[in-house]
Amino acid sequence: MSNIKFSYLYRDASNYKKWSDVVFSNDEGLSPDAVTGALRDAFLGGELFIASQIRVPDAFLFSEYRLTTDDHCFHEFHSVGATRDVANDPHCRPIRDFVAEVATEAGRGWAAFEPQDLPRCLSV
Repeated sequence: MSNIKFSYLYRDASNYKKWSDVVFSNDEGLSPDAVTGALRDAFLGGELFIASQIRVPDAFLFSEYRLTTDDHCFHEFHSVGATRDVANDPHCRPIRDFVAEVATEAGRGWAAFEPQDLPRCLSV
């Protein structure tokens, strides 16, 4: 069985990017195509999401650099793929549970926020 790597990025309004990924276990053998379809159905416009709502690490540029007017709250889905990499989700979720969590959060609505409203320690 292959695990599933969820790859995503933060892209600011100037098109600067920071990439991230999380590897989920996949004991049920879900195909990357099935996972991609379910995620695209849940993400805003098929690709945008709030990382904290689905418990994946933020990839904000402003966590390393100064907050600018180009910053916003959304992360962008890039892809999923089969991998032999070891699962590294800090919440130990299999991909099935992650997809279900994404669908639940999408049903609640993506909770957009202004980056300048984050605690100062996160926006410096």
